[in-house]
Amino acid sequence: MTTATLPAGDRYVVISADCHAGGSMDQYREHLDPAYVVEFDAWRNRYKNPFRDLHGDRRTKNWDHERRLAELDEDGIAGEVVFPNTVPPFFPTGALIARPPTAKDFPRRLAGIRAHNRWLAEWCSVAPERRAGVAQIFLNDVDEAVKDVRFTKEAGLRGGVLLPGRPDDSELAPLYDPVYEPLWSECEELGVVVNHHSGGGSPNYGKYECASLLWVVETSWYSHRALWHLIIGGVFERHPNLVFTVTEQGVSWIPSTLAMLDGFHAQMASGRIGELKYSDDQRLQMKPSEYFARNCRVGVSFPSPREAQTREEIGIDRFMWGSDYPHDEGTYPYTTEALRRSFAGTDPVELQQLLAGNAAEVYDFDMDALAPLAAGIGPLVAEVARPLDAVPDDSNSPAFTRA
Repeated sequence: MTTATLPAGDRYVVISADCHAGGSMDQYREHLDPAYVVEFDAWRNRYKNPFRDLHGDRRTKNWDHERRLAELDEDGIAGEVVFPNTVPPFFPTGALIARPPTAKDFPRRLAGIRAHNRWLAEWCSVAPERRAGVAQIFLNDVDEAVKDVRFTKEAGLRGGVLLPGRPDDSELAPLYDPVYEPLWSECEELGVVVNHHSGGGSPNYGKYECASLLWVVETSWYSHRALWHLIIGGVFERHPNLVFTVTEQGVSWIPSTLAMLDGFHAQMASGRIGELKYSDDQRLQMKPSEYFARNCRVGVSFPSPREAQTREEIGIDRFMWGSDYPHDEGTYPYTTEALRRSFAGTDPVELQQLLAGNAAEVYDFDMDALAPLAAGIGPLVAEVARPLDAVPDDSNSPAFTRA
């Protein structure tokens, strides 16, 4: 196949499988259940945002339609899967790292994410061909989560729902608990993608000087384990059409994890793993790697050259490139340079699949609708083919520092 088969000719169509956005406090107030407005005003006056990319002029990247499209155009990105970023009403911190609500806080936190979801649906509708918004849900009440899944479908939020992290020291049942069966069934039946982003699931480390560093060291592991909880818990066995993505969690850990799980699965055939006994009905019908291949996709943000090579091990059709806009570690405004560092020399048709084709299939983007836009803004095929000779001095992205 030649570059002539690419939808945008001599340029790539790029869909970032990992971008972030959110409303302003005024916008959230507008979309909040009126019963919570007075309480929201009191909370808003006490809250101070700790994140640099939500301070000053930079924060408008999250909701300013014209500014955002201009910067994405500048960076060659035609479409985006939109995860949350700004702090929804009544959250203690950012949506991706906040702990689950307690039973006491649940009603107002639920009102907060529903305000976000309403805002997101309205914001995405302004550029529906370019934005696939990811709605938020909570696991505290499965019936309420199912309602939010239905809203996601009805509102046209093609990004699906964000499965929140579940710390062991929370009040929530583990992901493999049967209590969540109605949630998985609803997502499967409606074709709503279940996404799991990095950042959630860590325990409360307490008020120690080392607490924040412990979080940095261990947060990836706590994010990763949702994958094996769902596989080993039989969720994908019971729901063969459920689509599950892991996003901004790297990718190089997945082959070794699947090999480990497959090894245990093989040992169980003998009835034992060491001294532990297993019956046939405790053993999955397929190998864990086969469930991954059928049900799972990976949103790989700012991949290093080594991570880019991992696509061969997990399957080219399961790898979705992400920019992480507008975060500091994202590739903006050097996406073309990041692609050159990690993918120079890649067959253009294969690279087009990684940069957009896979995400288009998972999140229902129309590649034909994006192609005319990409023909004017997308990274040039010939330029991406050239190895990067110097990394940008002013970029904080791991795309330029990881091996």
